[in-house]
Amino acid sequence: MKILLSGGGTGGHVNPALAIGEAIEKHDPAAEIHYVGTPGGIENRLVPAKYPMHHVEIQGLRRRLTLENVKTAVLTVKAFRAAEKLLQQLKPDAVIGTGGYVCWPVCAAAASKGIPCFLHESNAEPGFAVKMLERKADVIFVNFAKTAEKLPSAKETLHVGTPLKSGYYTWDKESARRELRIPAGCRKVVLSFGGSLGAQKLNEEMLGVFENYGKKHPEVLFFHAAGDRCKEEFAVAFEKTGLKDCPNIRCSDYIYDMPKYMAAADLVICRSGAMTLSEISVMGKPSVLIPSPNVTNNQQTKNARLLSDKGAAVLLKESELSENRLSDEVARLLSSGKELENMGMAAKGFAVRNAEETIFRKIAEVVEEKKKRKK
Repeated sequence: MKILLSGGGTGGHVNPALAIGEAIEKHDPAAEIHYVGTPGGIENRLVPAKYPMHHVEIQGLRRRLTLENVKTAVLTVKAFRAAEKLLQQLKPDAVIGTGGYVCWPVCAAAASKGIPCFLHESNAEPGFAVKMLERKADVIFVNFAKTAEKLPSAKETLHVGTPLKSGYYTWDKESARRELRIPAGCRKVVLSFGGSLGAQKLNEEMLGVFENYGKKHPEVLFFHAAGDRCKEEFAVAFEKTGLKDCPNIRCSDYIYDMPKYMAAADLVICRSGAMTLSEISVMGKPSVLIPSPNVTNNQQTKNARLLSDKGAAVLLKESELSENRLSDEVARLLSSGKELENMGMAAKGFAVRNAEETIFRKIAEVVEEKKKRKK
């Protein structure tokens, strides 16, 4: 099969596409997989070199009247034409979009040409691109069962969960800690990150945790990813506070092997994008979730509440993060092994495993059916 993947803007849109690509290669080693993103998107860092990368330029609409929206309209028309040209050149058997504005022109052009078109929606509330493509896609895969109710015009929806890379199923705590060379005297491991691009507020709060708790507890090891967008500002603040001299606080811009680090963790502190919650659930990790307030329809808060209402996570809104609030919560949770255990068990109850396998089988089925109809 020749497959065209598209999704961009954040790791939450890119990583599901890569997990689907991994599953396709597993079942069809001869598969030819290409990727379509935007010229400046994070997908250019995350997509492996073995997948040829193609670009279309597009941007999202602003929520208020602005000249930028005129530019967006022009880019949208150009992007559709560029996608048509790319499809004519590659002639893929199927196109798969996993969200972000970039997947709209690619999937819309594929549908117009009768090429099998598939979408995956990770969030509880369908994103703009998915809603625009609702009537065009052959199948829309959803992470949450209730999302299907919000796509009434779809030809077919299938509740599958979120596709994950194989590492989320294979790493365990002991082997991950050996691989990461975590000292034997380490009592707990805390993993924190603000998404693929980073989150300034979460970085600020984690600096407080390091100052108030991390410095005083060398037996607790912290791994923190500041994010590409926030890395310079964070590095300055990190050095200014003297945290660079604390061997139990390890910081980086981005964690490329997230399954390994998450497997090693006793507690995860992060935003509540749908992809992240799927990873946490499959690995059965207790978490402190700090939803981004800058997401359309308050999506991340809705995602986080699904877990917090069942005792799988602690939900802290940014507005609730008064002085030392996060530090106190981390201290409380790390001192209560039983609560962490119960939260982890509750998180596992949300896991929908092997979504990528289900997606592959459905894609293969639809592609084969369309080929038979053409004969």
